[in-house]
Amino acid sequence: MTQFDLTDEQREIQDLARRFTADRITPFAAEWDEKHIFPRDTIREAAELGFAAIYVSEESGGIALGRLEAALIMEAMAYGCPSTSAFISIHNMASWMIDRFGDADVKGRYLPDLVTMERMASYCLTEPGSGSDAAALKTRAVLDGDHYIVSGSKQFISGGGENEVYVTMVRTGEDGPKGISCLVIDKDTPGVSFGANERKLGWHSQPTRQVMFDQVRVPVANRLGAEGEGFRIAMMGLDGGRLNIGACSLGGAQRCLDESVAYVKDRRQFGKAIAEFQNTQFTLADMATELEAARALLYLAAAKVTDNAPDKTRFAAMAKRLATDTGSSVVDRALQLHGGYGYLMDYPIERFWRDLRVHSILEGTNQVMRMIVGRDLLKD
Repeated sequence: MTQFDLTDEQREIQDLARRFTADRITPFAAEWDEKHIFPRDTIREAAELGFAAIYVSEESGGIALGRLEAALIMEAMAYGCPSTSAFISIHNMASWMIDRFGDADVKGRYLPDLVTMERMASYCLTEPGSGSDAAALKTRAVLDGDHYIVSGSKQFISGGGENEVYVTMVRTGEDGPKGISCLVIDKDTPGVSFGANERKLGWHSQPTRQVMFDQVRVPVANRLGAEGEGFRIAMMGLDGGRLNIGACSLGGAQRCLDESVAYVKDRRQFGKAIAEFQNTQFTLADMATELEAARALLYLAAAKVTDNAPDKTRFAAMAKRLATDTGSSVVDRALQLHGGYGYLMDYPIERFWRDLRVHSILEGTNQVMRMIVGRDLLKD
């Protein structure tokens, strides 16, 4: 990346994702939302472009791009459907964890199918009793010879019940973050079960269920990293996940801004297009300005995560907070500009309003993002 612009290669990647979105996501997203369709075939088509293994190494079959390129892809796909783009982001995070922290054996057993999305992966951290306080998780893994015996449950798991692979944070030691390890658990392992599909405000194109473990025997060979490294692995994954979910907010908000510009030119009140009213122009100007500011911060944070900069976690938190709050605010104003029509499912705005709302909660709530930034600023 140059100081203030994308490189030619990055623009080519962005254009590829935009073309895929225009052809394979945007025309169908409203139906996926209304009928709660999980578009598995479309998601696998994205994998054919490398979008299931964006920052997985080339040695493992990925396309080994940086976090900025990943953000460009997620932003482009979210222009059509934030829910589907976010699902692909989560799969990427799980695949990257296996590639980054797994040994040759576990990578060989899982990554070939994850790269093609023949199998899909979920990330399992949150529990019914530990959301923002992730280090308090209770799911227990007890060593028994060359296996762990896992019992507990995970909450709000994207892809739960549909995906075949679950990258799961478990407690193998003491209370707190140092007692957490990371295991890869297969869907068909005896003792793995799933709750009912959650009835959600948005994100209707992907299933969300509780994942339950009842005396599940998981080979020690399925551990990523050493015992006690799970929390560090989880947090490193979240740096990238926060960038991607922020990018999904940017893509969805950009779509709603574009829809609003077209709508206000056509909609007439008091004898003229509402685009001619100064209030409309000021609203659009603020939406566009705030969106560009959030985008600039997110791209900067993505470059820092790629470069493993010392302040990468703070910048990822800042960017996630700003991008998701801004995205929701822009979409809310887009709905207002559409008036009563914005509230109807005949227009895409209400779907984006619903889908983007959860982005301020997942991958760490925006209140937790403020905690991360504040603590980093005040540390010695």
